[in-house]
Amino acid sequence: MSSNPGKAQSTPLHSVSVAGAVVREDGRVLAIRRADNGTWEPPGGVLELTETVEDGVRREVSEETGLKVSVKHLTGVYKNVTRGVVALVFRCHLEGGAEQLSEESTAVEWLTAEEVKARMGEVYAVRLLDALDNEGDSAPRIRTHDGQRLIA
Repeated sequence: MSSNPGKAQSTPLHSVSVAGAVVREDGRVLAIRRADNGTWEPPGGVLELTETVEDGVRREVSEETGLKVSVKHLTGVYKNVTRGVVALVFRCHLEGGAEQLSEESTAVEWLTAEEVKARMGEVYAVRLLDALDNEGDSAPRIRTHDGQRLIA
């Protein structure tokens, strides 16, 4: 019920995105440099209406990197309050394929945690760092941000 009787209640609309935190046996994590803005991020994108969450993760990783992965577990839920985007990040295991560029990526690299911190903005770095910390033995992190900074 709206606290303002003169104002109509609106239904919030959110977009759901998925990303794969692909961790190699040596502890490095997969990242792409986006073609549209040059930022480093985990591979991911908008979840299609007709696909499962896991299928969306596999599709996005494959499209952006050429790699095939298996989806292991949810490591974080991240809400961008400015854009109304909810991102689900899953730790993934590399199954095969070869790194390749796409229309969406100008670089595909395996980064250390320190390289993630150095190359990525806070709201993307935390997604991979949370995934590196969660090997399946803890609950997913839930974080909110404004597109640039985490909100406490």
